[in-house]
Amino acid sequence: MEHAFGPYMKQLREQQGYSINQLAEAAGISNSQISRIENGVRGVPKPATIRKISDALSVPYTEMMKQAGYIEPGSATELQDVPEWATYKDRRDFKKMLEDDDDLMFDGIPLDEEDKKRIKDVLTGLFWEAKQMNKRKKTDESDNRP
Repeated sequence: MEHAFGPYMKQLREQQGYSINQLAEAAGISNSQISRIENGVRGVPKPATIRKISDALSVPYTEMMKQAGYIEPGSATELQDVPEWATYKDRRDFKKMLEDDDDLMFDGIPLDEEDKKRIKDVLTGLFWEAKQMNKRKKTDESDNRP
């Protein structure tokens, strides 16, 4: 599936009055890379590059990821209730957990779609709670080092 990410990015850049050089500097990537993306020479950049561009343009990361084709609109992986503190790696881990295609079963019987959704909703809350606790734990450990 071909995505029109380059023209989308160019439109955002121009709407905000940035030159290619200004966006490149703000995002910490080369101006030639910006130009190649916008002109379709480079294609869709990696999520880490999209993160830098979205931060520089103050555009929601998920919106740019949808436009790039990494996230299907309306899918469970759209990452709707993602905490602000979540890193790209956290989001990737979460997406991987939700996309696991193994059948969910209870007592050897596959669950229907409604039950799967309810379980995934519960898992979503638990996942982000556990991630946040781990981040606090790491911060506390580093604070206690001599």
